[in-house]
Amino acid sequence: MTNLWRSWHARALEAVDGLGLLALRLWLAQEFVQAGWMKVAAGPNAPEWFAGLSFPLPLALLGPDWNWRLAGWGELVLGGLLAVGLATRFSALGLGVVTLVAVNTVHFALGWSGWNQIETEAGQGFKLPLMMGVMLLALATQGGGRWSLDTLGARYRSKPSSG
Repeated sequence: MTNLWRSWHARALEAVDGLGLLALRLWLAQEFVQAGWMKVAAGPNAPEWFAGLSFPLPLALLGPDWNWRLAGWGELVLGGLLAVGLATRFSALGLGVVTLVAVNTVHFALGWSGWNQIETEAGQGFKLPLMMGVMLLALATQGGGRWSLDTLGARYRSKPSSG
């Protein structure tokens, strides 16, 4: 009976292996793709609210329009890569940078006391970007998981060639 349980348990764990990473990838991808598409669809010129932000160096040297374009295309392309699990670690790190810049420029209105706040009358906290950053850290360190193009490519490359 114990062997039957262990066998069933092992098969169940194998069946769901990578499911959590897939869920993280898809959730984050839809968030970033949506945000990126909003920027790209709005055009190449930054809106007033974005143009009024103070960007950290070296991004401040680019000006608001280039930051708008880079953020939009970065979120769109890296979010798409994250969705299919291609270059997952690179995509997660890139989106982590986008998230850090967003926290620095938009979500830090409450200072460090905003770590557990979303939006208040006093300004925006960085609870959501912090949660997204933790999810991105998991993907950057663990990769895309079993159900990703990264894993499919690694399997393909590791197969011995015949002939």
